[in-house]
Amino acid sequence: MIRSELIQKIADENPHLFQRDVEKIVNTIFEEITEAMARGDRVELRGFGAFSVKSRDARTGRNPRTGDPVDVEEKNVPFFKTGKLLRDRLNGK
Repeated sequence: MIRSELIQKIADENPHLFQRDVEKIVNTIFEEITEAMARGDRVELRGFGAFSVKSRDARTGRNPRTGDPVDVEEKNVPFFKTGKLLRDRLNGK
């Protein structure tokens, strides 16, 4: 599902809301999650999962085409851990 499909589905299920208002709500939620993660905070949505930031140390990688060693800088990467309810639902429990 892409963002526009999510907005359309929410708008269809809530006919009392204008689509432009639903779009603002969805965009605000995503912006807040992104800003919290940029600050290094953890975002938890009960039953769905938790978004966090993990730090990857600097390392020496390898260019797959030539095999030459390449220095890879330290970086922060997003990490998502599913919640128990979502995991159980996906596994048919």
